[in-house]
Amino acid sequence: MADFSDIIDQEQMKEHMQHGLESGKISHAYIISGEKDSGKEFIAGIFAKALLCENREDRNGYHEACNKCPSCIKAMSGSHPDLITLVPEKPTSIGVDDIRVKIRDDVMIKPYESRYKIYIIPEGEKMTPAAQNALLKTLEEPPSYIVIIILTSNINAFLPTIISRCIVLPMKPALDDSIRKFLMEQQGVVDYKASLCAAFARGNVGKALNLASNERFENLRTGTVEFMAKVKNLSIAEAMERLHTLLAAPEGEEKAAKKGIDMGQYEDFMDVLIFLFRDFLVFKATGDDSHLIFSDKVSYIRSATETCTYEGVGSMLKDLEIARNRVSSNVNIDLALELMLLGIKENL
Repeated sequence: MADFSDIIDQEQMKEHMQHGLESGKISHAYIISGEKDSGKEFIAGIFAKALLCENREDRNGYHEACNKCPSCIKAMSGSHPDLITLVPEKPTSIGVDDIRVKIRDDVMIKPYESRYKIYIIPEGEKMTPAAQNALLKTLEEPPSYIVIIILTSNINAFLPTIISRCIVLPMKPALDDSIRKFLMEQQGVVDYKASLCAAFARGNVGKALNLASNERFENLRTGTVEFMAKVKNLSIAEAMERLHTLLAAPEGEEKAAKKGIDMGQYEDFMDVLIFLFRDFLVFKATGDDSHLIFSDKVSYIRSATETCTYEGVGSMLKDLEIARNRVSSNVNIDLALELMLLGIKENL
């Protein structure tokens, strides 16, 4: 029974929605824009439930749905007749017929039970230009009772005429401390892992949740630190062999790969290195392990920073960035990683 009080940060968006609920001035169309897994669907569901609620309550400083009336119960179970989520015929695009049949023609039917009839369009960026023009006809002359909530990870995919007729509510990155607190208090994640997932998520709550429950990511994190602890004494050929093993896709999974390296694993590996080198700098400067992201790897970080200079860490970070740029420019990934490892071995 999620409520506004369960939304992590997003204060401007909550304030706008709360003002609408309090004043009764609800727009006919909203666009909630944010990264994949950032919580767009979660927020849209809370807003829709509150709009449909028959007995809203003031709770925890918010105007909230009561979660007890028939409308709330139906909304939470996904069976409310006046809350429609668009499911397109094709998974890769939202076509003109999807909009015409499931929205434009349907809006002429008044709400069955509630004051509002709410349409949620997930992945709105998949609407073709023709579909957007069909939706525009509804947005230009909307019935008084409809509310259309478009969710998107790419606001630039919309026609200017669509954007101009919608209230655009952009998702803001959540604070690391907010995500960390949520993971620890609501999900039971241990402190060091919550800090790591919050840092890696870069403000995306959904990504943090996925990382916290992803055993593969935990194995990659541990494997990366173990690899770094040994790489100085390995030949480049030996290091590359171990790196290929670390970054290979799990057996039976089809992944985008280059030279046998799973690109999702590669990106996470490079991120792990960035945060690990950041911890080198923090510990070298302060000698304090309380601000480390890899707080469970203090022994390795302490030993690494005894021989590594500030200039050396800076050089490793530069080598890492160069390798990333080379790979994104389609330079041979093995060559890019070999050159990066040569630089790292020189500075560890």
